[in-house]
Amino acid sequence: MRLKSRIRSWFSGPAGAAPLCPAGHLPRRGGDQVGAGAQPHNTAAAHASLSAAGSPRHTPISPLVGEMPGRAEGGKPRALLILAAIASLLALNLPAYAATKADVEAQFRQWLANDLWPEARQAGISASAFKAAFADVKLNWDLPDLAPPGFPKAKERKQSQAEFSSPGSYFSEKRLQGLAATGRSLASAHASTLKRVERSYGVPGPIILAIWGRESGFGRAKIPHPIVDVLATKAFMSTRPELFRRELIAALTILESGDVKEADMRGSWAGAMGQPQFLPSSFLKYAVDFDGDGRRDIWNSVPDSLASIANYLAEKGWQSGRDWGFEVSIPGDVSCAQEGPDLARPIADWAGMGITRVSGKAFPSAERSASGMMLVPAGTHGPGFVVTPNFYVIKEYNNSDLYALFIGNLADRIAAGGGAFRGAWGDVGKMLRSDVLGMQKALVATGYDVGKVDGLPGYKTRRSLGDWQAKNGLRPTCFPDPSLKAKLR
Repeated sequence: MRLKSRIRSWFSGPAGAAPLCPAGHLPRRGGDQVGAGAQPHNTAAAHASLSAAGSPRHTPISPLVGEMPGRAEGGKPRALLILAAIASLLALNLPAYAATKADVEAQFRQWLANDLWPEARQAGISASAFKAAFADVKLNWDLPDLAPPGFPKAKERKQSQAEFSSPGSYFSEKRLQGLAATGRSLASAHASTLKRVERSYGVPGPIILAIWGRESGFGRAKIPHPIVDVLATKAFMSTRPELFRRELIAALTILESGDVKEADMRGSWAGAMGQPQFLPSSFLKYAVDFDGDGRRDIWNSVPDSLASIANYLAEKGWQSGRDWGFEVSIPGDVSCAQEGPDLARPIADWAGMGITRVSGKAFPSAERSASGMMLVPAGTHGPGFVVTPNFYVIKEYNNSDLYALFIGNLADRIAAGGGAFRGAWGDVGKMLRSDVLGMQKALVATGYDVGKVDGLPGYKTRRSLGDWQAKNGLRPTCFPDPSLKAKLR
């Protein structure tokens, strides 16, 4: 309830009204996470709360009850008591907004002691470990997506994603060639380790190497940030404080376990750690000690890093012996509005429609009776695919069609010297997220299921567009483009 309405209720509401409550939780934010940036293992859905963002907590203030109309106990006019109560509300129940960074730093220290520490203690973190972890921690004001208490709220900006302009730019041939060459070299150097990992987890070495290369340049990329600094900053004053608060507690649990020293616990600006780029919660679930030294070390140990990636994929459902997918040619009379994991059918059925591999090879006999799904990430503006459930396991690592295709293509290059996709990525125009959001709302209004209405063109949005186009006399393209903005309202 806003302050003005609270004050108004005091003058107009009855004595004995319900107690005033502190500020509640802000609304959830969601997304149809099929775009290039969504990362379940190192970023995903966010909730925000005022208390988690660092605003001080206060005891609810209740109006006085039981006084006589117009007068109060002791003969004081009720209006005076009302004014006193309003003054208390102003003094005690509003957030203590800071005007300077120094003030925010002071609030941060209070938040650590009064808010975070009780939660950490309940999670099993010792006082000595907590004190050591935060002894030298400072807020990192250079991180993105911050919402410091007392500072003006950042204005929302229109968003543009890789899928909305040129998906082809995601597949830099120079970069893919470089990663593939290094990956083949490392496949030889770590052959014995990769064989042991594959026997243990059932995930092919080229897939593991492709993720390792994409995430951290095979462990050679500079990992710049002390992870506790990043997570503490974002747990205290980011736009997604609850997400990072959970990850911060997980990071403290890792430090308590002794797997890594805080000085070595480094990660990205988003809190993803080490060579596999795991969030702390993913580390606790999936990291393994594969070199036998008693520690799960994804920062310095290649065996631990490779096995941890494989364990992640295996736990997410990797099907041993199956490929990730195949680039295909889709005949013009086969609707592009048939894609998605919920429309799976035997690969032999797709072949029966005239869908063929662009390589000219037949689908492997072992794959023909197994399920496959059509994938057209740019609609008819780009290459088409028949993918297996393993494609969606890769998406568990980073919930993006383009990311999973990048990994699959890179793995093929490492394994067999493959090259770029044969189909060309066409120019789909520079669509903004807000443009796609408008189309999604229009489709929902006519009864379509587009998934989450968030401006991201996931497979449900793409196939709904294709179906709508066909029913309205347009050639289905199964992808948002500027020409549809005026037609689809």
